[in-house]
Amino acid sequence: MSTHTTTGVTHYHVQKRRRAAFIEEWRKNHRTVVPLEDVVMHPTERGSRVGVYVGADGDRPTRTMDALAHELDPGTTTTLHRHSWDAMVFVVAGWGWTEIDGKRIDWGPGDSLHLPAWAWHRSGNDGDTPTRYLTFSSAPLLETMGMAVLEDAGHTPVDELPPRPPFSPGRDGADPYATRLRRLARDQEARRSGRLHTSWDELELRNTPRGTRTTFLLDRAIGYQASGITMAMFEIGPGRAQSMHRHPGEAWLYVVEGSGESYLGTEPEGGERHPWKKGDIIVVDHFLWHQHINTDPERTAKVVRIHMFDSLLETMRALCDPLVLFEEPPDHIRDAQAGDPSTIQWPALTRPTWP
Repeated sequence: MSTHTTTGVTHYHVQKRRRAAFIEEWRKNHRTVVPLEDVVMHPTERGSRVGVYVGADGDRPTRTMDALAHELDPGTTTTLHRHSWDAMVFVVAGWGWTEIDGKRIDWGPGDSLHLPAWAWHRSGNDGDTPTRYLTFSSAPLLETMGMAVLEDAGHTPVDELPPRPPFSPGRDGADPYATRLRRLARDQEARRSGRLHTSWDELELRNTPRGTRTTFLLDRAIGYQASGITMAMFEIGPGRAQSMHRHPGEAWLYVVEGSGESYLGTEPEGGERHPWKKGDIIVVDHFLWHQHINTDPERTAKVVRIHMFDSLLETMRALCDPLVLFEEPPDHIRDAQAGDPSTIQWPALTRPTWP
């Protein structure tokens, strides 16, 4: 028996309406600065409090990453859960621990952690003061592809829980299937052996031509095996600025210490300046020229930068070639904007404080 399927209108009109609705929704939900005071903390069944900076579980949905704040009271241990996406953690305040597939990692203010996909994890606070940390995850990206899965196991002992999904080892052979098995097995073996923790006490910031001093927090360059999210921190001298630049893909910036403003515009001149302070998140939109400025004449500003470089931007590099995917002014203009960071009296690197 034959059937006849139709949308009632042409393929052209269906796709045109779909794309227009997508862009309209995205623009409606876009924020340039999400102030700390807009992040309302809610108690959860996991035993923690959670607030949404950016994400579908708040009123600011996004398509690639989300950003959440978490708080644990003294004596609290969250439930165990795992998910098909991975997440990056940046600790803002307090001393606690996170258990990843049964391995406990103790952390304090300024520390960073990687929660791999499908790894059982929970966090706890054995101290006498509240803890606070942020998570940045690739959940929206997997949700877009219909691959976002979340499983909560309550307080079940870890040794009674199923392991991460199994994978077949590589096998000999020159055929495409054997080649795929070997390639994916190597990838999973690497991803499951990556680094999980960066202590603030291990950080070493280095001067850059863009007028700041920087360090990686979570990145493949220092041993992490993530889905694509990368985290770095940069420090801007008193009254100084990072040089202007632009790139595809969003960059999210969490203000660890200090205050200032960011220039954003479609051109190097004529854009808008957006003020920010400690605890805010700055969202730099796709291909906007931007420059981050420390308006405090006496203190430095520390900012953690997060983006999906290893997956989205590398894919865009292939899709958009020969377009330039990172652009900054000529060296002499860049240097004039940034100044020489070696002339700054950088303070000793101390752990962040809250609030």
